[in-house]
Amino acid sequence: MKEYQVIVFDLDGTLLDTLADLHASVNYALSTHGLPPRTPAEVRSFLGNGVEWLIAQSVPQGTPAELVGRVLQTFRPHYFAHSMDTTRPYDGILEAIRALRDKGRRMAIVSNKPDPAVQDLHRRFFADAGVDIAVGESPDVRRKPDPAGVFAAIARLGAEPAEAVYVGDSEVDLETARRAGLPCVAVAWGFRDEPRLIEAGAGTVVHHPSELPLIL
Repeated sequence: MKEYQVIVFDLDGTLLDTLADLHASVNYALSTHGLPPRTPAEVRSFLGNGVEWLIAQSVPQGTPAELVGRVLQTFRPHYFAHSMDTTRPYDGILEAIRALRDKGRRMAIVSNKPDPAVQDLHRRFFADAGVDIAVGESPDVRRKPDPAGVFAAIARLGAEPAEAVYVGDSEVDLETARRAGLPCVAVAWGFRDEPRLIEAGAGTVVHHPSELPLIL
């Protein structure tokens, strides 16, 4: 693969393993409103399109919109309070980021999480390792697969899209890269298994973070 100078990373499922905390908060919100729980595998399959989508998929089919909204309102503060209970970078991610930094790569995070949460996670885990900036959903940046966040991140790095590659773990990431006109490296350790990534059009799939410095 061509050596791209800019690497744009997805966050959840690519850099951070957030599944356990998200699963716990989803089931807390569901149980609060008398709705049945979801398994970790079900919550995993719902991730990638933001929390509104996550809750809309987690409630039973046919749940009234007003109740969906109340479940979402319960989920948000619970997850905010418990989002760091077990969340950590995947094994090998920080080492891969440092290796890419040492190769002179400039790096950014683009996430569908709200921007304040993305900034906090960036500072907590990745700024010192070598990720330069982070962009989350905000009134000025629509959620992926809209490519606005990707373009904003690349511009803030003083680069052009032709210099960049995108790294993510889901169909949303593949579509984001396609809309941005970027090549995409899909990771198989996140929220989608390799067959589903390939079905969604992934041409390059890696299976451990240690592979990233070798191909980027």
